[in-house]
Amino acid sequence: MPIMQEHSSSVRNDAKPHRSLFERLTALISPEPESRSELLEVLHDAHERNLIDADALSMIEGVFQVSDLSARDIMIPRSQMDVIDITKPIEEWIPLALETAHSRFPAIEGERDKVVGILLAKDLLRYYVEESFDVRDMLRPAIFIPESKRLNVLLRDFRANHNHMAIVVDEYSGVAGLITIEDVLEQIVGDIEDEYDFDEEEDNILSIKEGKIGPRWRIKALTELEQFNEELDADLADEDVDTIGGLVAKHLGRMPHKGDTFDIANLRFEVLRADARQVHVLTVEKLPASLDEQD
Repeated sequence: MPIMQEHSSSVRNDAKPHRSLFERLTALISPEPESRSELLEVLHDAHERNLIDADALSMIEGVFQVSDLSARDIMIPRSQMDVIDITKPIEEWIPLALETAHSRFPAIEGERDKVVGILLAKDLLRYYVEESFDVRDMLRPAIFIPESKRLNVLLRDFRANHNHMAIVVDEYSGVAGLITIEDVLEQIVGDIEDEYDFDEEEDNILSIKEGKIGPRWRIKALTELEQFNEELDADLADEDVDTIGGLVAKHLGRMPHKGDTFDIANLRFEVLRADARQVHVLTVEKLPASLDEQD
């Protein structure tokens, strides 16, 4: 019996302990990193040595970034929120639900500071089968959070409470915007597309519903300027950039934010999707010649 114990002990001592990816990466250098910046240098070095791929590196950087950002940094601004006003007839906001294809909407009562709940788009199906449909009966409780709430804490709360949307309020308890769990996750894994998004390869430019001023398109930020100019009959050019996203970032002089609206030549741009690292999707509306001349 003692021999068996000794043999068992020797096997355990000879066996290599299982080490996590983090432990293996940090063991590559000496001394060990003492700060986040040093750790990121180690990770970039590991990527250059093909120990981790670009996607893994990007996600790790995103995890660090989430702990630094607050709801204020990535929320959809109040003015850009798609809301349903339950004081109006349902026939007036059904088209909004169909056009935007969101899965849930903040429900307001007359004004944006009066958010009374969250309406799931799937619950609207009952409108077509129930004679006595009352939208108030369909509302789910709205979650309110301060602008200063850290994204890592918010993500934990989203997961723990099975919520997907929160209303962001300012220090005066007014509605400042909204944020979804998808917005937070996109800071880690990049842009998340759903079945309603257009194809990344084939549909860089997609004609959508006519805007208030003129024809309108949804554009992938990675669309080449040459393709953009050809399909929109435009004449945008810049020796320093190749894509429409690069041109937009250079025009603004900073990283574009969701909700940014600006004009370049006779085109009005609006940023639909962006994270802290890059812009993903924009809408472009062609301005009439007279309006362009006034600007």
